[in-house]
Amino acid sequence: MSSNGVKDAAKESEILITEALKIDKSALYSGDIEVSSRTSMQLDSLAIRRSRGEPLQYIIGHLEFYGLKINVGRGVLIPRPETEMLVDEAIKHLEHLNTQNSRFSLLDLCTGSGCIAVAIAKHFPRAIVCGIDKSEVAVHYASQNASENTSRNINFVIGDLYEPLGDIRFDCIVSNPPYVKSRDIEKLQREIRDYEPIEALDGGDDGLEFYRKIFKGMPHHLKKGGLVFLEIGFGQSPHIETLARTAGIKTVGFLNDFAGIRRVMVAKN
Repeated sequence: MSSNGVKDAAKESEILITEALKIDKSALYSGDIEVSSRTSMQLDSLAIRRSRGEPLQYIIGHLEFYGLKINVGRGVLIPRPETEMLVDEAIKHLEHLNTQNSRFSLLDLCTGSGCIAVAIAKHFPRAIVCGIDKSEVAVHYASQNASENTSRNINFVIGDLYEPLGDIRFDCIVSNPPYVKSRDIEKLQREIRDYEPIEALDGGDDGLEFYRKIFKGMPHHLKKGGLVFLEIGFGQSPHIETLARTAGIKTVGFLNDFAGIRRVMVAKN
């Protein structure tokens, strides 16, 4: 696979083999494994798919996110390590809210695989969590991930942002919305550009289309004193802060990712 532009091909090959054979890493190097011709053909097929650029996570059907197994496939965005920062920061702030009200409510907009909602719901089993996405495929995966991680305090809904909610307000709103500029989609690496759902990436001409909609509806769906956690793109923090303050958000801060990029907005109404 390395000759086809796959980084760390040896490690990925190891993962593909252990997943296909349903063995652990130690068994792989024990020297006692017998591979049938059928299994060999299956492994060749998986390697070809990866060499063509299909993401490893789609091929094996899952990944680890915040210590949880999250199922993914074509039509749902693959969670990134940066999004774990959002979850971690949200949990830190919600710990205090949880001591005051063990039944706090949380809304996850553009929920995708449900990874954010599932991780937070798993940590706070008495919280009331709602995840919304307009993609039926995404909601299918999100519901599956909630079930397999025994997060029973989540309700996933198909809809466009706040549209299904009526007048319901939440103690906390989180989101990792599409934020790539439309013209930059073609510049993304092939694994993303050719396989992941464009609608989960494309944030419009300036990458801010979904943030405008999120903040526009926020005064009607975020309780007074409520918390907001949003993942954002490179160079977007000044614009996001303006949108937040225009929506009446009083306290706004940002966290840097591992590359020093402002990646998570942390705010309080």
